[in-house]
Amino acid sequence: MNKRMFKQSFSGVVVSIAAMTTQAATVDFSNLVANVSPAVVTVSVTKKMTEQELLQQQVPELLRRFFGPNIVVPEPALPQEKNSYGTAFFIDKNGYLLTNHHVIADASKVTIRLNDRREIDATVVGSDERTDVALLKVSGSSYPQLSMGNVAQLRVGEPVLAIGSPFGFDYSASAGIVSAKMRNVMGETAVPFIQTDVALNPGNSGGPLFNQKGEVVGVNSRIFSGTGGYMGLSFSIPIDVAMDVADQLKQHGRVIRSYLGVQLQDIDRTLAEAYKLSKPEGALITQVAANSPAARAGLKTGDVILQMNGTAISETSQLLNFLHRTAPNQVIELQVLRNDKLQNISATLAVAPDSTPIKKNLQTQKVTKGPVLGIAIRNLSQDELRRNNVSGGVLVQDLSRGGIAASAKIQVGDVITALDNQPIDHSQDFIDTVAQLQKGQVVRVSLMRQGQPLIVGMRIS
Repeated sequence: MNKRMFKQSFSGVVVSIAAMTTQAATVDFSNLVANVSPAVVTVSVTKKMTEQELLQQQVPELLRRFFGPNIVVPEPALPQEKNSYGTAFFIDKNGYLLTNHHVIADASKVTIRLNDRREIDATVVGSDERTDVALLKVSGSSYPQLSMGNVAQLRVGEPVLAIGSPFGFDYSASAGIVSAKMRNVMGETAVPFIQTDVALNPGNSGGPLFNQKGEVVGVNSRIFSGTGGYMGLSFSIPIDVAMDVADQLKQHGRVIRSYLGVQLQDIDRTLAEAYKLSKPEGALITQVAANSPAARAGLKTGDVILQMNGTAISETSQLLNFLHRTAPNQVIELQVLRNDKLQNISATLAVAPDSTPIKKNLQTQKVTKGPVLGIAIRNLSQDELRRNNVSGGVLVQDLSRGGIAASAKIQVGDVITALDNQPIDHSQDFIDTVAQLQKGQVVRVSLMRQGQPLIVGMRIS
């Protein structure tokens, strides 16, 4: 073949590829957009501004350049609240909607705007920070309902469509392809993200990701960016994960996760060789918590989990996702490699200590008098008691911004061991003591914070 013939042939190849690319890029989603748009809504959220945000408002840009962000310049009073936008979509006809946790977190008011411009106040049924899923509810019925797709059938390279409100621009559609599945993002293991190249920007969060059939396959959640804007990497929560969380929030107001009690790491090429594995696969146990389901089942440090309930485990994130999707008190079957031999081990899962707390003050469930502290607490597990070197106490799981407890500088993760000179061994002790507190009283709160004892004063207002 001479050079001229080669060039002609090569040119033909280039033209063919270009034609294929053009064809793939021109998928017509117009009918799909028209059909599904009525079920997608814009979420308008009112939030209280943080102290840092209020400070930033008081600093003129010119002075900030010269003196830094901490300079304070007296100015007229500024708004104490801010508005932000996101997206949500109806999952049934009775007014339930899915969105992201970060869209409605710390919201004082949530409003949805339908495509006919109607605005309706929404209530937060529940929210799960770990999966970034929130469930909203509006009054009424006969709302448009979207169909849910099968994520297992979603293929890498398949065209997908997103509808949302980037920067507050309602009903903006953007398309792309599925870039990857089962993707971990910044160490997140509770969600096996769908990665796409769909253009997402602030305001798209909480919106639906559609397949070509018009079925929802994901909830658009985050982007990977060095600029704050779209850079070709977008991530969506698989709809089966989101719907599982939504069902739990609807039924219980919280997410109850299972607990095995192991620390895990991936198998790399060197470890695969050390364990005589043909390729890097499985999840290596690096630590087993005392008195945990794993310990009771006989799992040991150095074991490699290769299968769960007959399904091969290729990496740690896959196993963790399976565990998160399995209800507590269920028996799981694990295939384990130990001392170059395969073993089958059964383990009964327990309730995870980090299960999402009910977004209510726990004391109000049983106490009919006494102040509302704006705090959610729970009992400590045996492992947490040992880790904090305490015989009793309650863990602070959530705080209301501006509440009595938050004003006393109590923090999420603190362990309260005494209140008003009364030892706190469990949640009922805390509830009973709070019921006796009086307005105007200043009480001492004994804490363990990151393993260090601390006492703070709390004024009952």
